[in-house]
Amino acid sequence: MDGGPSRAAGNRIQLEVDDLAREVEVLRRAGGRFRGDIIVGNGGKQILLDDPAGNPIELFEPRRQ
Repeated sequence: MDGGPSRAAGNRIQLEVDDLAREVEVLRRAGGRFRGDIIVGNGGKQILLDDPAGNPIELFEPRRQ
C-alpha cells in the first residue's frame, strides 16, 4: 500500500441539508443508491449516497437547538 486512504475509508464530500428525510425520499424516487439508513448522532443526522461512479456523498442535517 502507498499509505493513502483505503477505498473503505475514502474521501467524500459533505452536503448540508435542512431536512434529511425529505431529501432522501426525493433522491430514492429519482433512483439514488444509499449505503444504509439515516444515522442519528450527537451532531445531527447523516446518510451516505453513491454518485453515479460509486463515490460516496455524505448528506448531513445538523442538530438544531
